[in-house]
Amino acid sequence: MSENPISISSLNDFVFCPVSIYFHNLESEDEKLLFQDTYQINGTNAHKASDSGKYSTRKDVLQGISVYSEIYNLCGKIDVFDIKTGMLTERKKKIKTIYDGYVFQLYAQCYSLIEMGYNVKKIRLYSMDDNKVYNIKTPFEDYDMNLKFQNLLKDMKLFNFDGFIQTNKTKCDNCIYEPLCSYSCLKG
Repeated sequence: MSENPISISSLNDFVFCPVSIYFHNLESEDEKLLFQDTYQINGTNAHKASDSGKYSTRKDVLQGISVYSEIYNLCGKIDVFDIKTGMLTERKKKIKTIYDGYVFQLYAQCYSLIEMGYNVKKIRLYSMDDNKVYNIKTPFEDYDMNLKFQNLLKDMKLFNFDGFIQTNKTKCDNCIYEPLCSYSCLKG
């Protein structure tokens, strides 16, 4: 396939603001601390146990492995997949709201694992700070959400900066890149 795969982590970023992906990809490892705020730093730290394979010692629990979906041209890493129960878990530092981007990340991981031959039966989000579990319908159980996922992938492939106008002030208010961004709706 000639086009580069879409990063699973960028699905949530695109839902937030497509321009944030541009800025995120400009950062080098050393520069991340300059731009990351508390939420990004905490999110990175939340994945350390699964990324390093120290979340569980069970051999039937996959942790932090790279996955790829040829069908959707997506790549990334999963947090935790329990082969025995078929449970896929995406861990977040603290979940206050279940955003579509979180669900789309799970869908991408789910499709990737299925293509790799695993039997994904259930998917969920886990909020580490308050130890809450949020069961999410799989893409096969939620037609409307799966359609939104499919449309997001199309939108990402067709995205063009030339026609983009950010109109959501709240997103700009909460964006760490806003001071650098010429698309910010906070600028007159």
